This record gives sequence, structure tokens and C-alpha cells, in this order.
Amino acid sequence: MAERSRRTVRDLRRGNRARVLQRLYFDGPLSRQELGPATGLSSGSISNVVAELAAEGLLEEAGIVDSDGGRPRTLLRIAPGGGLLVGIDIGETRVRVELFDLSLTELARTERLLAQHGYDVDRIVRHVRTGVADVLRDAGADPARLLGIGIGVPGIVEREASGAADGRGAVVHGQTIGWSAVPFERMLRDAVDVPPEVPFFIENGAKTLGQAEMWFGGGRGAEVAAIALIGSGVGASVNRGEILDEDLSNAALEWGHTTVQVRGRRCRCGSIGCLEAYAGAEAMRERWHEAGGPLPADTDDEAALAALLAAAYPGPGRTAPDPVAVAILDETAEYLGAALADLVNLFLPDRILLGGWAGLLIGPHLLPDIRRYAQEYALRHAVARTTIEMGHLGPDAVTVGAATLPLSDFLARGGSRPATAPDPNNAPGPARTAATALRSRTAAG
Repeated sequence: MAERSRRTVRDLRRGNRARVLQRLYFDGPLSRQELGPATGLSSGSISNVVAELAAEGLLEEAGIVDSDGGRPRTLLRIAPGGGLLVGIDIGETRVRVELFDLSLTELARTERLLAQHGYDVDRIVRHVRTGVADVLRDAGADPARLLGIGIGVPGIVEREASGAADGRGAVVHGQTIGWSAVPFERMLRDAVDVPPEVPFFIENGAKTLGQAEMWFGGGRGAEVAAIALIGSGVGASVNRGEILDEDLSNAALEWGHTTVQVRGRRCRCGSIGCLEAYAGAEAMRERWHEAGGPLPADTDDEAALAALLAAAYPGPGRTAPDPVAVAILDETAEYLGAALADLVNLFLPDRILLGGWAGLLIGPHLLPDIRRYAQEYALRHAVARTTIEMGHLGPDAVTVGAATLPLSDFLARGGSRPATAPDPNNAPGPARTAATALRSRTAAG
């Protein structure tokens, strides 16, 4: 009974710390007086929690504001130097590794191109290992201060049942890149030189992009937002609920492998007629090359897409637009608009955002046509309440979103660091974990 009581007190204390940290992170800086009603905690509990967190270097003062007729109030915020986070984008053209502080200010970055070597998993693991070492070295950072490493990957991520004999952790099924049940977490754990208690969080890249946009970008304030990731391939996530809502959910969709053309082009997944076979950067490169576009066969996707856009939109004083390039991009806009209409009809989002490196390139040119086609293909009432916009966070959105995975876990644990790496099977998803901890109705004091 005594042990049970001790566990309960510990859990309440951690929950109180989590409430304060999460409120300060998303709504701060705030005074102690403002934290009370914001968290539902008593003034005594607020004082105790703030004192603990400040002593641990997780909170700092952020100025003083006048109060109505009383003493000036000290504002508090989360100390950026309270820990380090790594966000990694295992993209389809490069591996990008970034080191952040707790405010998600970038401290260092490095990239490794993949074009020449494809998606050989051993090589990608080496890229991650050297990339993490490089950013820590470049920032002069102590690996012991790492709160976690978040990674966005292409494909479906599964986690084995708790207690699995081989301890593989997160397993990635990336059919389009030739990954079949790759024990990616175990491989990274064995290869990356960080303390054993540093946790790894592996999610689909579209999901990490979606979480970044919901936390910091164009998704803020949306009840339901669909975020499309358009790169060499195509993916999406659907996000429901406010950041600090206990009903928040974030689900990755294999949207790129929905059928947009019966008996259509062969997709790299092996099926036919997939959206990705028409709207991904790799598919646009292939379609332009097949139509006689002036591209060497070995041109990579990024260079090819830039050349396609330059041919269709040559700019003032240059040659006339290439009609073949224009036709390919118009067809791409129609496929994307029709596929977005499916998201509208299925999920009734109030907001859709286009992201991914290719989406950021084509969006400024194609967005009006994409909207028009979406309106033509979607149900009128549903699409009338949906806005379609560009994502706000640019090409780093996946790495920022990846870094939010360990950050969310850290906030949910009330700023405590695990003695050993946590088992993701024994906890809800990172965003939901943070929200649930904040909205817990039980509090000490």
C-alpha cells in the first residue's frame, strides 16, 4: 500500500510539472498568477512546481509586467538551454539532421545526399550516425543533454508488442523505397553514439510534417487539418483537435497510393494509377522525359522539377512557355486537386496545407488551379468550408516536426529525463501523451 501511495504522489507531481511546462511552452511567457487558472493548480502547487523547475534549469524569468494596482509580476518561460533535441528527415533525396534547443531554435545542421546511392538502409544508418555526431560537434554540445532523437521516415511505421524477444522497436515498411520490415530503431540504437537512455522516436514523415504545422505553422487553430507532403513521393496526415486538447490525434495516410486513374501509370509501389505516379516529383520528371522534355536520363528529381517549372514559367524576356511542360503541370494540378477533393469528402477538414520540398516549388504556380480542381471534384458543401493553402514552415518542417516528438514526450514527463530509453508501446503517441498529461483532472494541492 505504501508503495502504491508513493507511486501516486510521484505521478501527481509529474502531472503538475507537465501542466506548467506545457502551458508555458505553448502560451508563455506567463506569470505565476496566470499559471494558476491556466493549469487548474493552486497557488501553492504553482509555487512548488516553479521552484523545482527553475532549480533544474528548465524555467527562467522573461521580464516583468505591471499589474492592476498590485506588485509587478514576473513572467516565466521555458529556458531554451534546458535540453537538446535532434530532428531528422529521412527524405527521398537527402538525409537532413538538425540540432535544436528547447525553443526549437536551430543550433546546427548537416545534410547527406541520397541520389547516387538510393535507399540502402545500412548507408542511411551511417548517414544518421555521422550526422548526429556532426551536429553535436559543430554546436559544441554534450550528448548527455540530449532529450531525444526524432526521425521522420517514408513508409508505414509499426511498433512490435511490448516484450518482443528481439527488441526491434519501431519497424519501417517502406515499399516504395525497398524497405520491408526494417528494424530501423534497433539499427539506429546500435549505431548512433549517444547515451543509452536517449530515446528514439520514429514516425512517418508526413505525420511529423503535420505535427510541426499544427504546433507552429498553418495548422494552428484548425479543428481538422490535412497536411499534404509532396516530394519525390506523396503522403499526407490528418490532424484533429487543438494542441492542448486531450482528443488531439494525428494520423499518417498513404494518400499517394490512392487510385486516381484506373489502369493508369505504373507506380513505384508496384500498383497502377496511384496519385504518386502522377503528382510526385519523380513521376513529373519521368512524364516530362517521356514527352520529349530536354532532360538527361540521370537528372535528379530536384533539378528536373526546377527545369520543368522554368520551362513552363520562363519569366520576362525569356522564350515562350514550353506547351508540353505547361500541359504536364496542368495535369498534375488536376490530379492533386482531385485527390485533395477525396480528403475533403472523407475527412471534412477546415484547412488543407501543401508542404514537402516539391510542394513548396510547385505550389506558388499551381495553387489556384489545384483549388479550382478540388472545388470541381469535391462535394460543394464540404469544400466550401475548406481552405487550401501553402504550409508555413518551409523545407525544414519535417525535421522540426521530428524534433517535436521527443519534445512532446519530455513535456509530458514534466521535464524529467528517463533513466532508460522509454518503451513506445507502453505510452500513447507523443502529441496525445502531452495533451492527456496536461488535461489530467487530478492534482496535488
